[in-house]
Amino acid sequence: MLRGLPQVTDERLIVGHGTFDDGGVFVLNPEQALVQTVDFFPPVTDDPRLFGQIAAANALSDVYAMGGTVLTAMGLVCFPVGDLPMEDLGEILKGGAEKVHEAGGVVVGGHSIVEKELKFGLAVTGQVHPKRVASNAGAKAGDVLFLTKSLGMGPVTTAYRAKKIGEKLMGLACAQMAQLNKAAGEAMSAVGINEERGVHAATDITGFGLLGHARNMSEASGVTLRFEDAKLPVFEGAEAFAAKNLVSGAMASNAQVLGGQVEVAKGVPEARRRIYFDSETSGGLLVAVSQDGAGRLAAELKKREVLVAEVGAVEARGAKQLRVV
Repeated sequence: MLRGLPQVTDERLIVGHGTFDDGGVFVLNPEQALVQTVDFFPPVTDDPRLFGQIAAANALSDVYAMGGTVLTAMGLVCFPVGDLPMEDLGEILKGGAEKVHEAGGVVVGGHSIVEKELKFGLAVTGQVHPKRVASNAGAKAGDVLFLTKSLGMGPVTTAYRAKKIGEKLMGLACAQMAQLNKAAGEAMSAVGINEERGVHAATDITGFGLLGHARNMSEASGVTLRFEDAKLPVFEGAEAFAAKNLVSGAMASNAQVLGGQVEVAKGVPEARRRIYFDSETSGGLLVAVSQDGAGRLAAELKKREVLVAEVGAVEARGAKQLRVV
């Protein structure tokens, strides 16, 4: 569908939809550019305030994945008036505002409509230096891949809807989903974005799953990404849920779209393969960093108490765009 849209040729737009990046980047002057993004979805928990926090963290993440900082946000709400108490709407908006505040941004307004299915999210504006944009297109052969959150939110949230998960484990999952990627973004900036010995590319892992978003980086950069199954962090319980085929509806569609572009080693358990294709909610950042910068990035992430998971490497483009070994 996107291929049919008119091509944008404005020289101020340095990142558009052509590379399937997390946000668009529009240059204001030699020192400043805007990062713009939008995301919203239905609830992943019955707690309205927590849902607001998770949806906001998910939307704000796109700015961090581009190497930027958050400026403003506008709420987007579809609410089933009459089916849910209006107090729930207030809690959702409160939760979203809390995360925007935590990000250092300001809620400047929003838009709501009456709709049968509840949805919430944000349209976010951030800022970034035009030469320090962490796009999908910069990964280089030899780079090291890091992932900053555990995988498996697709099976976990599906198990929650099926009432197959305990409250304690779901609480831990919600805490991860509500966690901002701000600290991970700051770690990238500390190492240096678009510097030879620094971070070369980044994306956040959300609806297209690990392999879907990795595919976008592979395509934009003209490389192959190799993931090591043993090093990929999977959330507690997610593999057991996936083994019972408790996965989101996106898993099958993601696998169908990506199947011909992915090589998964025979030794990788089927449950883990499903997780890698399945969608994530407010996942971590996938970062491609130079070998020289890998140790510094690990140290910066650890200093900020962010998950440090070295999960693979970037290779010259091979027969497949993605490999899980």
